[in-house]
Amino acid sequence: MKQLTVNLLLIILMAGMSSCHQNELTVNPEISDLTFNDLATTWDEGMPLGNATVGALVWQKDSSLRISLDRVDLWDLRPTENIWGENFKFEWVYNQVIKNDYKPVQEMFDIPYDRDPAPSKIPGAGMEFNLAGMGEVENIRLYLKNALCQVKWKNGASMKTFVHATRPVGWFVVENANESFLPVLVPPGYSSGELTKGGDPVSGLSLTRLGYQQGEVKQEANKIVYHQKGWGDFYYDVAIKWEKKGADLIGVWSVTSSLVEDKASELVDNMLGEGIEKHYGEHMEWWNTYWAKSSVSLPDSVLQKQYDNEMYKFGSATREDSYPISLQSVWTADNGKMPPWKGDYHHDLNTQLSAWPTYAGNRLEEGYGYLHTLWDQREVNKKYTKTFYGTNGLNVPGVATLTGQPMGGWIQYSFSPTVSAWLAQHFYLHWKYSADQEFLKERGYPYVKDVAVHLEELSEVKDGKRVLPLCSSPEIFNNSLQAWFRTYTNYDLAMVNFAFMAAAEMADALGLKQEADHWQSLRSELPSYELDPEGGLAFAKGVNYESSHRHFSHLMAFHPFGMIDWSNGEEDQKIIQATIDQLLEVGPGAWCGYSYSWLGNLQARAFNGEGAASALRDFANCFCLRNTFHANGDQTKSGKSGFTYRPFTLEGNFAFASGIHEMLIQSHTDVVRVFPAIPANWDHVSFDKLRAVGAFLVSAERKNGETVSVEIVSEKGGEMRLQNPFSSENVKAGTNLVTVENGLITLSLKAGEKISLTE
Repeated sequence: MKQLTVNLLLIILMAGMSSCHQNELTVNPEISDLTFNDLATTWDEGMPLGNATVGALVWQKDSSLRISLDRVDLWDLRPTENIWGENFKFEWVYNQVIKNDYKPVQEMFDIPYDRDPAPSKIPGAGMEFNLAGMGEVENIRLYLKNALCQVKWKNGASMKTFVHATRPVGWFVVENANESFLPVLVPPGYSSGELTKGGDPVSGLSLTRLGYQQGEVKQEANKIVYHQKGWGDFYYDVAIKWEKKGADLIGVWSVTSSLVEDKASELVDNMLGEGIEKHYGEHMEWWNTYWAKSSVSLPDSVLQKQYDNEMYKFGSATREDSYPISLQSVWTADNGKMPPWKGDYHHDLNTQLSAWPTYAGNRLEEGYGYLHTLWDQREVNKKYTKTFYGTNGLNVPGVATLTGQPMGGWIQYSFSPTVSAWLAQHFYLHWKYSADQEFLKERGYPYVKDVAVHLEELSEVKDGKRVLPLCSSPEIFNNSLQAWFRTYTNYDLAMVNFAFMAAAEMADALGLKQEADHWQSLRSELPSYELDPEGGLAFAKGVNYESSHRHFSHLMAFHPFGMIDWSNGEEDQKIIQATIDQLLEVGPGAWCGYSYSWLGNLQARAFNGEGAASALRDFANCFCLRNTFHANGDQTKSGKSGFTYRPFTLEGNFAFASGIHEMLIQSHTDVVRVFPAIPANWDHVSFDKLRAVGAFLVSAERKNGETVSVEIVSEKGGEMRLQNPFSSENVKAGTNLVTVENGLITLSLKAGEKISLTE
């Protein structure tokens, strides 16, 4: 009897242990979590999980729950036709423009991009679970704080799945499902299905166009391994392994490529042995640290939910040592086609906007992967610069592969001579927001200097002004001969102006006076910006913003470069207001979703809180799929844009987050402003640990329409100038009054010092 009792207790204990695994994956519900009563039925609306190396989308395909598996370095890197050929010269392009014979250029560099399926990002595989017998879904929820997706069925079954925050693996744990609910690996259709000759880079070319021999899927008991050979020596592997523990099914998957030493098959063996509890603990440690870096509290529920989801996706898409955020990051198309625009690295707007939340959002570490890759690809880019432009220094292809090689396309932008200036701004911003002198010396200034050298050598002085041979303005006049300008566009002028300005400032900060003076002298040779008859920024001389366009390339000097700024006084204010007025008057007929996100940033820089909130709300309501992915076109078909298509890209999402930051804190003028652009009816709003130039972390709260507190922590020490955010000049730091002069509070802080300001 005693033995029977012991055995019963052991059985109960074992049963309890076997059913507790899922419960040990504790979750923290938040109001901004994505929650639905059914599974999405298209890949681009799937619940996103990722860690910048591998990613997953949870959705339903036909009668299966599908988890699309992806990895950042799955690429077909075959060379683009005609790149590095005898006519791969800026001089040849220039001569064709001068001869008014542009068709050969289009045939040389544009047609191959549209026609050929590669180079391109490629998908990984699908993991499916048979839904037969599972019944209706009760709900599916993406827990943002936990970076975990849970599916619950009305029959009591459930699945939790997450991508490990720092390892190239994903986990799933299933409870109370039927015996047939087991993973099946479904490879992409590289050789199956219809061999289509149609399609385009936006809608996607068929995977069969790549010409791969279909990879092999092997299964042994509770493990599946898929090996796929790609172009050349490239290959990748996908592996899944699982085990039953009582009523639970616990499994792990991984995707690896021939570009790394890790092997998917070995990883799943080792990871399953280490256990899901250990991995979830590591996972939550990273995400808890990430979420603690900063937060915002907004009275607008639409903006709050969208912001929280953007910062979640940002944490899922970038890491310190990762590649930059490409068009779709680790969520490649899972529909038998290549991803929109080949999933590549567009440096004429997309990668730059995707990096905007890095700075004020206090995510410098995560955002560093952008700079890390650009730095590592310098020699590749210098070869491109020397071969194509004939200059020393550094430029970067505007459309690039994983390894930084040029891909062609509309070369006014994909081979633009000024691309690297916008990229250089991110080295400049990292220095400004981190106050890291070692970074300035070792990476920041050297990169910016190389960009400035290229622009100096490519330009020449004519009639007393420094000019470029040809200019463009993304993506004005598309890929026509007219898209090349013989005089400066405001876009290229802003690029060159910023590069010389940043080089001068950074050299000066390093005590390199002679170099600083040199860059400043080059800057003084540049002409003024072209204005339209109303006083706003034009595209170029005689080319005004008279028809709607998605890319606000003409106003770069205002934002993001801040060389024209509201704080500079009446002259700049008139230019800014006239430029924004013209955007709104012409209307959004040809805008994309990212245009609204960018407009939100513009309105905030003009201290128009209502305008900023309105633009960002339109983005969230009209240009996002249900999983908050930016779909480019107006999904409501409510007249917010003439584009109603749905290719998914990420830059609009992350520019949205930056727009919220601009509403709450601005420091680009070296004067910190809190709540500079919030709507008048936002009585209660706050933020915690947003970052300001000079390595200051700022927290602030506003109640009943008045700022009640500002807390500042100095990471590096130094002086901060804060525009007085309080309703009076009786500002206190603790019990001591703080001097307010001309509306400014000047604070001198030591490294690590914290100060709290109140009235």
